[in-house]
Amino acid sequence: MLADKEVMATISVSDIARAKVFYGETLGLRQSGSEGEQVVSYNSGNATLLIYQSSFAGSNKATAATWTVAGELADIVQALKARGVAFEHYTMPGLTLEGDIHIGDHMKLAWFKDPDGNILNIVGT
Repeated sequence: MLADKEVMATISVSDIARAKVFYGETLGLRQSGSEGEQVVSYNSGNATLLIYQSSFAGSNKATAATWTVAGELADIVQALKARGVAFEHYTMPGLTLEGDIHIGDHMKLAWFKDPDGNILNIVGT
């Protein structure tokens, strides 16, 4: 029923104006044109990221969105750090930490949070 339909990540934030600075300027996402007082959407590759204002912002303690970036992970981590993004460090079985990048058997990962504490992830190879 839904297997051939598009899906989007949806993230709640407490302040749309602050979120627009983070997602649009810091992360460099392109606004898709859909915007209201309490919602804004961004294009990211072929996907859409919907940001909306909610009193439940930042209450998710798991990863809310993941970007796959192949071999560009280290460069993207450095670029985001230069824009003030702080990376999270986790202790997980099978992963070792090198700088801000977690390394496993066949992938490399980096986690960071938006201003509301929503956990975001970048995965490379």
